[in-house]
Amino acid sequence: MKTTVLLLPGMLNDPSLWDAVAAQLGALVDLRRVPTLSQDTVPAMADAAWKLLADLPPEAPLVIVGFSLGGYVAIDMLARRERAVQAAVLVSTSARPESAEAQANREKTIAGMRKNFERVVDGVAAFVSHQAEAQQRIKPMMLGVGAEVAIRQNQAVSQRKDHRAALEKLALPVVVMCGQQDRVTPPELSQELAALIPGAQLQLVSDCGHMLPVEQPTHLADAIRQMVEKTQQNH
Repeated sequence: MKTTVLLLPGMLNDPSLWDAVAAQLGALVDLRRVPTLSQDTVPAMADAAWKLLADLPPEAPLVIVGFSLGGYVAIDMLARRERAVQAAVLVSTSARPESAEAQANREKTIAGMRKNFERVVDGVAAFVSHQAEAQQRIKPMMLGVGAEVAIRQNQAVSQRKDHRAALEKLALPVVVMCGQQDRVTPPELSQELAALIPGAQLQLVSDCGHMLPVEQPTHLADAIRQMVEKTQQNH
């Protein structure tokens, strides 16, 4: 039985975010990309992801991969499990709830998006990318997602719940990944996240900013493949 790999994207991402990663996984897995463009909250995004898995038999092995905003969704899924999950990869994300400072900065970003979305995207693309080619790759994707979705996603992130107590009780293989040059969720947040989860493996990736699925897709594909192999050993 193939392992199902559920891919949860970040803010201002469409399904093409995963193209380079998916190309390296090939026919190895049942790959499912979750759209998180229409929901108003992180739990609603998690509910949509669970619905995408409704056809799977209970014994089907499942690996959840969450990037950035998708990491918050993955953590919500792991805290409110509707079925068995065999492994997880949490990428460029954090276990912390929104701080007052982050909330204030997010409100400024939302105001900027309402005023001049394209200008904000220029700044965001530069901030999240360590590699110039990644910046050029993601700008059209972000512009295509649009201001309305971006504002809704920012609001959802600001209201995310604190699931740190649940993470401390996880009993499954987890890889936590982060770019060493990530300025959005710096490495110390991944170190903190990995320390919370019993037995979690931390991977800090060099020459990489926040956009790890675009900047270093081979590293991410390798981590996913490692988790898939673990699930196959147990089935």
